[in-house]
Amino acid sequence: MSKEYNPGEIEPKWQKLWEQNGLYRAEDFSKKPKFYCLDMFPYPSGAGLHVGHPKGYTATDVISRYKRMKGFNVLHPMGWDAFGLPAENYAIKTKVHPDKSTHQNIKHFKEQIKSFGFSYDWQREIDTSSPEYYKWTQWFFLFLYKNGLAYKAKAPVNWCPKCQTVLANEQAQNNKCDRCESPVSQKNLEQWFFKITDFCDDLLAGLDKIDWPEPIKTMQRNWIGRSEGYEIDFEVKNQEKKIRVFTTRIDTIFGCTYLVLAPEHGILSALKENIDNIKEVEGYIESAKKKTEIERQAETKDKTGVKLEGVVAVNPANNKEIPIFVADYVLAGYGTGAIMAVPAQDQRDFDFAKKFNLLVIEAANSWEMAEKGIAKKKVNYRLRDWLVSRQRYWGSPIPIVYCEKCGEVPVPESDLPVLLPTDVDFMPTGESPLTKSREFHNVKCPKCNTKARRENDTMDTFVCSSWYFFRYADPQNKKEFAGKKLIDYWCPADLYVGGAEHAVLHLLYARFFVKALCVAGLIGFDEPFLKLRNVGLILAEGGVKMSKSKGNVVNPDDVIKQYGADTLRVYEMFMGPFDQAIAWDTKGVGGVYRFLQKIYKLQFKVQSSKFKAAVQSLKLEKLLHKTIKKVGEDIEQMKFNTAVSALMILNNEMEKEKEIPLEVFRQFLLVLAPFAPHLAEELWSKLGRKESVFLQEWPEYDKSLMEEETVKIVVQINGKARGSVEAAKDISEAQAVELAKNSDRINKWLLGREIKKAVFVKGKLVNFVI
Repeated sequence: MSKEYNPGEIEPKWQKLWEQNGLYRAEDFSKKPKFYCLDMFPYPSGAGLHVGHPKGYTATDVISRYKRMKGFNVLHPMGWDAFGLPAENYAIKTKVHPDKSTHQNIKHFKEQIKSFGFSYDWQREIDTSSPEYYKWTQWFFLFLYKNGLAYKAKAPVNWCPKCQTVLANEQAQNNKCDRCESPVSQKNLEQWFFKITDFCDDLLAGLDKIDWPEPIKTMQRNWIGRSEGYEIDFEVKNQEKKIRVFTTRIDTIFGCTYLVLAPEHGILSALKENIDNIKEVEGYIESAKKKTEIERQAETKDKTGVKLEGVVAVNPANNKEIPIFVADYVLAGYGTGAIMAVPAQDQRDFDFAKKFNLLVIEAANSWEMAEKGIAKKKVNYRLRDWLVSRQRYWGSPIPIVYCEKCGEVPVPESDLPVLLPTDVDFMPTGESPLTKSREFHNVKCPKCNTKARRENDTMDTFVCSSWYFFRYADPQNKKEFAGKKLIDYWCPADLYVGGAEHAVLHLLYARFFVKALCVAGLIGFDEPFLKLRNVGLILAEGGVKMSKSKGNVVNPDDVIKQYGADTLRVYEMFMGPFDQAIAWDTKGVGGVYRFLQKIYKLQFKVQSSKFKAAVQSLKLEKLLHKTIKKVGEDIEQMKFNTAVSALMILNNEMEKEKEIPLEVFRQFLLVLAPFAPHLAEELWSKLGRKESVFLQEWPEYDKSLMEEETVKIVVQINGKARGSVEAAKDISEAQAVELAKNSDRINKWLLGREIKKAVFVKGKLVNFVI
């Protein structure tokens, strides 16, 4: 029996045996209660895993192992978000076809993930770039299309010049591409959209019933941006035309001193003949087209605009004439594309009025217009429909064909998947590479059987990830994206763990997909993830972000090679609160390795005969049961750092003993197992156990051993705490008063004073009245 801890020998051995025995396979329709524990699946970049990835994966693995031991049927799957810009950009950089480079990266990622000993059910592995998967991504497109939730429209879109593709608003926040951080410009293009805006109220209401971090809920509420207000018409003087505005403050209308139109507002062309400075206005409109919505609405941006000379509006509240401006900070897609400006009430309006020397009126608030019914109640939303077209190669083709006779025609479900062509150059040019494929466009119209042409664009990769959690429930199904019975059994996911950066992207889109399916009656629930928890970043030593350019990225392969996977797992759970960003500390890794070495050596102290020192045995047993309780509760609450701390405290106490009772060590290994599975399995087998430690039940703690024999009694003088004393929990009043009097800390307050009264609260308090 080796006396030295050797993870390089132990860990591969157990990983191989676990896989051979299918230890972590989920059982469909088991009578056990189910627990679906889900990680946000990674996109397989060329760089491989960094130490930030396994922090979340270790947490879900600890929970999955714990839940199995608690009697749950656990579904804990893993797969690959393989389509999209990250994979394609890597292929472009290496000049290797994305199909080849992506699957090389997947192979490397999988090897790395397996080296941690995570308890994934690999039989359910998915790859979003496989035809077997994207057939169903295309099915979802058709499902939305047939239900009026997918449409094509010409619209101003965000364009990344470096990635050579359009971006959804959620992918162009701060006016930068979320992938390459290039400045984003604006283009007017025909694009495909999903009508997520049909579900604004459902998406808001659902947030109240799911266990998600409040900051994520707040971000989604703000992104959806529901606002209740009124619509009211302003007449254009001497014209049979009206400008309808939306306002949340109809009570301030008497203070409205000008109107502002979005550059895209339709009335500008209708008033063209009446606007004296039309060339100036048209020049301003053209310049606005070059800016993104985010750029136009930036708070720090200097407000620009042009007054429409020759036309004025009439304020319906007081019949006063007011000027009309066109300004790019007003968006056509929000409200009516026109606002009433009340500079005395709104800072943005005030800044604009100050710049253009406009009237500012301090007006009393009034609801008269609303009460008379002149203004109509209206609800508006900030959320825009989801733009899903991409002018790139590496994505799921959109299942639409165009026929000169029949127009836009959906591909029949029986013809799915529409396969990505291989006869194209995947390098980006600004238009979809699929445009130039002969094999791809060799297609006939499904309606009239005449020559047709396929849609050139591919889908946003977030479409692939909006439904992947269903596929894990039934990954081999060739007839449906997943069978209804298996969806009903496994879904929704009970726990979802991943980064907060997807708050208004993947997390919002996945909720939209589920709600659309629920409304259509295809599933019986309307939220995909019942509980969400975010992973805090792992920073480089010194507290800065890890980056290849700074040379401070820690490779998990190197850590595992030096210290073993269990060390890395335990360290990442111990380094601090799970949801907080914490800096890497190499010394801390070494400390955890020494902790596991000490545990390994405890096996040589295990005594199977009855423990001789009964008093010491009872003390250790009590600490064991406190640890069982603490670790179990901490895992449930994802307080992994304090769970590891409790294991360290128990280990330290066991180290002090010459001999350790077998039963104490056995139960210690059970609570250690979710954190350091290889070490626990190795020591479990050395106790002569043939069945895996992970097939054992989680130990129950004995409540009678949790009770403290001593209590802390607070001592007060005239109601003010002056100290405390340790006493037997059943101490009498006379004994407690005497103990308190004789305490050095209390005695100095009583010297020379007469004690008029002593108040005793059993087990808690002695108060001297002097």
